[in-house]
Amino acid sequence: MKKQLTIVKIGGGVIENPEALAHFCQHFAALKGPKILVHGGGKSATALANKLGVKTQMVAGRRITNKENLEITTMSYAGQANKTIVACLQSLGCNAMGLSGADGNSISAIKRPVTEIDYGFVGDITAVNYKLIELFLEAGICPVFCALTHDGKGQLLNTNADTIASAVAAAMTVGYSCRLLYCFEKEGVLSDFEKNILIPVLTETLMEEGVANGSIHAGMIPKLDNGFQALKAGVAEVIIGNENILIEKGHGTQLK
Repeated sequence: MKKQLTIVKIGGGVIENPEALAHFCQHFAALKGPKILVHGGGKSATALANKLGVKTQMVAGRRITNKENLEITTMSYAGQANKTIVACLQSLGCNAMGLSGADGNSISAIKRPVTEIDYGFVGDITAVNYKLIELFLEAGICPVFCALTHDGKGQLLNTNADTIASAVAAAMTVGYSCRLLYCFEKEGVLSDFEKNILIPVLTETLMEEGVANGSIHAGMIPKLDNGFQALKAGVAEVIIGNENILIEKGHGTQLK
């Protein structure tokens, strides 16, 4: 029987709130068995860009990354956000190691081809280094990946953290039974934001209906796309919600 591996992706809204981050880290550190954390930090990167007078452009929930924005995302993701999370986990007895995709050649990507939209220095994942990540896990180390990959030619690439979490979870199914948890500020996927009505189980058909009527939009769309891709790749379970999904089952939205 395969060991269970939990892959958790944490959103930028939690990272930039010190109290929320500390609370999340407590729940994450308490998770039994091997685990991996993937984090974004888009809100913090946008705030830093604003301070530096650099314009941020988003298309359908995805960031356009020119040279200036790549420098900012590198500072924010691999620097402040990553090391703050690692330090917090270490204080809780979770032996975490902060990584970008370039570290140990852990996640390789190619620069996204220009079509109707030029996303700039954005990476599409080509390979996840399963053997390296397994070595960390077997040594009792929790990898903490930020939202940066590399092309093997010296170029860092901004890569959607939801996509990284999905790709890592899919790659690790070789030797593990994987659970993928997308943890952010909301209770889960909502059918009515004003009334805060949670969708407990979401299929691709229901997602398409939600996108069509506008109840599912912006950054939730790539998150769900990645979640369904993970299921198709053999990930055993995908759940989206707030930190309560780390504590016990029955919370959040489960993708089916």
